[in-house]
Amino acid sequence: MRGEEGLAHFCEHCTFKGTEHRNAMDVINELESVGGELNAYTTKEGTVYYAAILKEHIRRAVDLLTDMVFHSIYPQEELDKEKEVVCDEIESFNDSPAELIYDEFDTLVFEGHPLGHNILGNTDLVRSYTTLDALRFTKKYYRPDNTIFFAYGDIDFKELISMIEQLLPNCTTPKKEIPLSEIVPYQPRTVIRHKKTHQAHVMVGNRAYPIHDKRRMALYLLNNILGGPGLNARLNLSMRECHGLVYTVESTMVSYEDTGMWNIYFGCDPEDINQCIRLVRKELDLLTQKKLSEEELTAAKQQIKGQIALACDHRENFALDFGKSFLHYGWEKFSR
Repeated sequence: MRGEEGLAHFCEHCTFKGTEHRNAMDVINELESVGGELNAYTTKEGTVYYAAILKEHIRRAVDLLTDMVFHSIYPQEELDKEKEVVCDEIESFNDSPAELIYDEFDTLVFEGHPLGHNILGNTDLVRSYTTLDALRFTKKYYRPDNTIFFAYGDIDFKELISMIEQLLPNCTTPKKEIPLSEIVPYQPRTVIRHKKTHQAHVMVGNRAYPIHDKRRMALYLLNNILGGPGLNARLNLSMRECHGLVYTVESTMVSYEDTGMWNIYFGCDPEDINQCIRLVRKELDLLTQKKLSEEELTAAKQQIKGQIALACDHRENFALDFGKSFLHYGWEKFSR
């Protein structure tokens, strides 16, 4: 919502600053004192609070998370201190052109839509937020019917449900849909901004498929071939290994509930921009004009399967990704 840019992220920070039952230090120490971890992050479409804990302390984690999300009080004196922390985070982000270009590109592609807003917001808005702003925002979005509680580990499911029902007696209220903002028409354009940086940072891209579109997985595979994390990605082989023009080149695909984003990013010396763009277009033309052979398709699928398998070895990321999938696809997909 216009005028609330960065508020979701700011509330995420301040949810750690005290609840109806705990002060800020109690929140910090609740899990840390038994070797657990507590963290959170905000994306374009949601906020995640999560804990990693030994299974004998599961009730402690459930109690803390539900207390933070549904009973935080956002005291003004704590908010005022946290504002400077968030503003420092914003300025640090602004000092990194390789990161900043992603947000500036979103602003261009989704101009006039909330997806075009920076997750962090800006310093003037952040410094204006009050306890009432935080309470109003969280009352609207931090509701049991708008929340997924996901647990991964050796946990008794019935016992977990019993804990949640005790802590949230109204958790079975009917879901109230929050309407999505209308996607505005897309206007392709070229924007050049001159900044005093050693490198030129370049991004090209377009809107892509939403998370429920069946074509999304095909684009995911093609994106991995083109500019995925593998050293054998076509853009990396062409621009870095063969021509030595870039240190970093990658393509990224993000799917949202009702739209998506796909882009290619590279950083290079300013005098090499045109040559780099020609190489990017060459790889795009090759991918669109020459059909993949059966051997190439099989190899691409095998590579993705291997990447997913290795990613699953990181238990925390696996649990977070699994919870996100449940949020978007529901129980039906997981019960097949």
